[in-house]
Amino acid sequence: MGYLYTFLISILMTFNTTNDIPYTNIEEAFLGNNPNGIVSYGKDKLLLNILGIEGAYSQSQATLVLKDFFIKKPSDSFKFIFKGKETIEGSFAIGNYTSKTETFRITIQFKKINSDYKIESLTIEKA
Repeated sequence: MGYLYTFLISILMTFNTTNDIPYTNIEEAFLGNNPNGIVSYGKDKLLLNILGIEGAYSQSQATLVLKDFFIKKPSDSFKFIFKGKETIEGSFAIGNYTSKTETFRITIQFKKINSDYKIESLTIEKA
């Protein structure tokens, strides 16, 4: 009976294919000044607010906007300091991004689409 129970649990876990938020990959993308690595986890349209300039951008446009930020403020460090609970609707996370001379607060809102969490909005503001 124990084997049957274990087998059934294994089957159920196989069908539960929810993907966790790729925090490590996003952190590495911020550290590497890699806008493609961030935007690749986004929805088709991303809401960006970078230092008070807001807009809804396609992935290719969002890549250019983030690239411009990284050129002006290259990364010295980045670390998520808060990761919200993952729900059926989405989640959010807050991180600290430091360039050579300034520190910024990064807020990312994730939306759950099917079994994946996609970046819906990203805000960069001075800390």
